[in-house]
Amino acid sequence: MVNIPTIKHPDKLLRVLVFALIFSVMNGTMFNVALPVIGKEFSLMPSQVSWIMTSYMVIYAVGSVVYGKLADRYRLKDLLTIGLLVFAVGSIVGMLASDYWMIILGRVLQAAGAAVLPATAMIIPVRYFPPEKRGRALGTSAVGLALGGALGPVVAGLIASFGSWRLLFLFSLLSLVTLPFFRKYLDNDRGTAGHLDLIGGLLLAGTVAFVLLAITQSNWLLFAAGLVVLVLFIARIRSVSNPFVQPGIFRNRSYSVGLLIAFITTAMNFGVTFMTPQYLAALNGLSPGSIGLVLFPAAIASAIMGRRGGKLADDKGNSFLLFTASFLMLLCFALISTLIGASPYIIAVILIAGNVGQTFMQITMSNTLSRTLSKDQVGVGMGLFSMVNFISGAISMSFIGKLLDNELTTIRLNPLVTNEAAYIYSNIFLVMCVLTIAIAGLYRLQFGAVLSKAAEPKADKG
Repeated sequence: MVNIPTIKHPDKLLRVLVFALIFSVMNGTMFNVALPVIGKEFSLMPSQVSWIMTSYMVIYAVGSVVYGKLADRYRLKDLLTIGLLVFAVGSIVGMLASDYWMIILGRVLQAAGAAVLPATAMIIPVRYFPPEKRGRALGTSAVGLALGGALGPVVAGLIASFGSWRLLFLFSLLSLVTLPFFRKYLDNDRGTAGHLDLIGGLLLAGTVAFVLLAITQSNWLLFAAGLVVLVLFIARIRSVSNPFVQPGIFRNRSYSVGLLIAFITTAMNFGVTFMTPQYLAALNGLSPGSIGLVLFPAAIASAIMGRRGGKLADDKGNSFLLFTASFLMLLCFALISTLIGASPYIIAVILIAGNVGQTFMQITMSNTLSRTLSKDQVGVGMGLFSMVNFISGAISMSFIGKLLDNELTTIRLNPLVTNEAAYIYSNIFLVMCVLTIAIAGLYRLQFGAVLSKAAEPKADKG
């Protein structure tokens, strides 16, 4: 069996992690509120001001896998210290910015530091909790993600009402209070020492950066550049003795299939998050404040049910939790596809099932993937999982955005929908129903009941 490092206060460590994750997620979304104000103050075009979010997302995605790789070799407490301090420097630079480039620099530094947290959120449950308790730990981490998503727009609106957008950078500094607790509760465990393939890391970072920029900027030249760098990265990891990512990790069929399932489910998650404000505004005529109130109950329900989902994974197995998640998501997508344009109160209730289902799905896939990896692959493997989430989210929002540009369509997949303006949204949700059934079948085909309860695959043994 795998040696699980022992720490004195694992539950306290989880609570600190949840608090840090709340700030990390909020920092990624809060600045949406400030974009129009910043654009006006610095006389920027919408394409220019969008870099406040784009730059953060690109660096955050790349950083999550880099920190995951580093966690295989260095003490997690040291990586967290460096990451949170870099994040604080970025917050100060952004708060004191006198020119627009300083805001972008502040956001880049924030992302470079904050990226340590998604990697940590995956690694702590895997490294410090045995498989039979890992679901609860991952469920607790999911609470931080859900609460951050729920509180982000509310807190941002409140802070913005007090005046300057600079207060958003100041608020972000509160995450520093978690640093002494991380250093207190984490041990000195580290991965095996060895050479770090810097060239391979840079090639992977370049691939992700080009692909994400190509998606967000709709630029085919950037996508082509990303493919070229990807080829160079593949050649690199196949030719050196100690590559940044071991090629064998992708020959692990269970891990690769798990990544594919995670990619599809995360894409749907981002798609729902992106579309819901759009159709509530277009079909129900709601203001941004009212839309936030519609979304809030679902986010809070996800936070409340996160730990429950983790406990279900531990008690009844990952397969049970995945099929529960699939049922809730299918129910949500089918009802919205049919009732889209109905009372916002009805939509708010339906979204609870969808959000809880998506949270359960995230817990399931984190738990499942962690059990397909050997100890020396956990850091980079879970880092890649986190990175894939960002890429799938960017692809999903870009693709759905292009579909919504064609505001009206005569194609109606759901015969129960009568409002022509709702056809496009209804069709997308119906396609999501099909995808949900497909991923449940794929999971059953690949994993069956093997990963139920405390069962461990061969990669975790030795």
